[in-house]
Amino acid sequence: MFTPKTFFPRQVVEAGGNRWDWALLPLVLAVIVVLCFGARQMATPYQIGTELPISLDIAYLPYYLLRTTLRMFMAMGASLVFSVVFAVLATKYPAAEKFLVPVLDILQSIPILGFLSITVTGFIALFPGSLFGVECAAIFAIFTSQAWNMAFSLYQSFRTVPAELAEASKVFQLSGWQRFWRLDMPYAMPSLLWNMMMSMSGGWFFVVASEAISVSNQNIKLPGVGSYIAMAIEAKDLGAIGLAVGAMLIGVLLYDQLFFRPLLAWADKFRFEEVGGAQNQTSWLLTWLRRTERLQSIGDLIAAGLNRSFAFFRKHHDGTSIKARTAEPSQTMVRIWDAILAALIIFASWRLAVFIHTEVGWAEVGHVFVLGFYTFIRVMVLIALAALVWVPVGIWIGMNPSIAARVQAIAQFLAAFPANLMFPVFVVVIVKFHLTPDIWLSPLMIFGTQWYLLFNVIAGASTIPTELRFAARNLGLKGSLRWRRYLLPAVFPSFVTGAITASGGSWNASIVSEYVTWGDTTVQAHGIGSYIAEMTAGGDFPRIALGIGVMCVYVMSLNHFVWRRLYRMAEDRMHF
Repeated sequence: MFTPKTFFPRQVVEAGGNRWDWALLPLVLAVIVVLCFGARQMATPYQIGTELPISLDIAYLPYYLLRTTLRMFMAMGASLVFSVVFAVLATKYPAAEKFLVPVLDILQSIPILGFLSITVTGFIALFPGSLFGVECAAIFAIFTSQAWNMAFSLYQSFRTVPAELAEASKVFQLSGWQRFWRLDMPYAMPSLLWNMMMSMSGGWFFVVASEAISVSNQNIKLPGVGSYIAMAIEAKDLGAIGLAVGAMLIGVLLYDQLFFRPLLAWADKFRFEEVGGAQNQTSWLLTWLRRTERLQSIGDLIAAGLNRSFAFFRKHHDGTSIKARTAEPSQTMVRIWDAILAALIIFASWRLAVFIHTEVGWAEVGHVFVLGFYTFIRVMVLIALAALVWVPVGIWIGMNPSIAARVQAIAQFLAAFPANLMFPVFVVVIVKFHLTPDIWLSPLMIFGTQWYLLFNVIAGASTIPTELRFAARNLGLKGSLRWRRYLLPAVFPSFVTGAITASGGSWNASIVSEYVTWGDTTVQAHGIGSYIAEMTAGGDFPRIALGIGVMCVYVMSLNHFVWRRLYRMAEDRMHF
């Protein structure tokens, strides 16, 4: 398992620590105090119907930034646990994979507002008389914008572990628990961290929807940057919008320097290679932590406690016994599981047919499928254009750690920039110049989701083994041959993961991108996203369900017939 000894080299601990302990102590205490204050504010007494005041005064922005960032990190923790459980089950148990992967395809295509409308009442009932119930609903909404990307990243990494490493784990007869900690997680760590950064930025993209909640005919705006932006948009206060963007930039810079940069520098040692890398990620905070003594001893105590907690789940053998060998699944159980899945599909299809016949009619279904095809064309064209731009850029950044360190925070900020802040510009330009909304609203769909491609390609390029780079250089690979035989195969598995999440995110973003409102002006494009948004505004729940269902069909079909086949290609031939 991971311990502080893997994070910090141990040193002799003096009674009073050293100067680096005293230099970092104020920073550590300040972070703890700020987090405790924010957590306490999340659990204050609250009754439904009570208005939570939100002010556009700049003095409140640091407090709003704290509340939003705290929600996002809590959602990040839940997303990490979910991703690990999903990836382990989907890669270790083929029967579970048949069920879990399609379910994840469906979940990533369900709009964030759909999750909120279903879960908010339940969370409030769990914590009556406390604001924490509403906070949990907001955290869960942010979780739905973070978890799917991380889950697909871990799933892809676990499926593409190099064959020689997997064979070595079998030779050493590692148990499932030992392989997970000693091979799967270390191998997946660099890519996972880049996807965690992307998921964090994805949370910012949907922060407005997650902090403005409707329940029992009441609109609840939780204190946060998202609610601040929502109020600024309602008031058409461009100055306040600019202040919110500045606060976001400060927040991204802070957690990049204090959280992600140290983790990326630490995870560089998990790169799969036989020789040392020429350049590594660096972090001033990690360098300071490695020079401390007292803080390292505290980290040892925390890790020892975690190890004792995990001991309950650990198998009581060293991995060399017969218990460590993988048992082949029973063919009878596989057939029973397949029969159960088939029965569930038949039952769902029957209920769907009844719903269509009684609630909306088959003509409406055909109309929605046509609208879905319009959105499908937009998604595929935009993904292709984004790939042409960001694959070369991502490879260049990922293969140059010094450049990655400079652009890391900038990329996170651009990925975090909420698309709804671009609505005024698009609406004004489209109305003024009489442009076609079907074309000119399309960039809003990819504005926030294109970064999934960039971050995943960076992650893939940063883990290319150094010896492979030397081999390509010694062989004199140049031009198109270098791209076809070396660079594209090296990043292909990561690209597929980014394409899946970018595609799913684009379908989701179509709901706010094809139906854009600024003040009293509404601009609408033809597509399933505008259909869902229009039905939501009118409160037509059967047609909302129809629109979401058809969108799920498109997303699942695209994943099954395109992305999943590319996944198998990546597993078989297109990875190192």
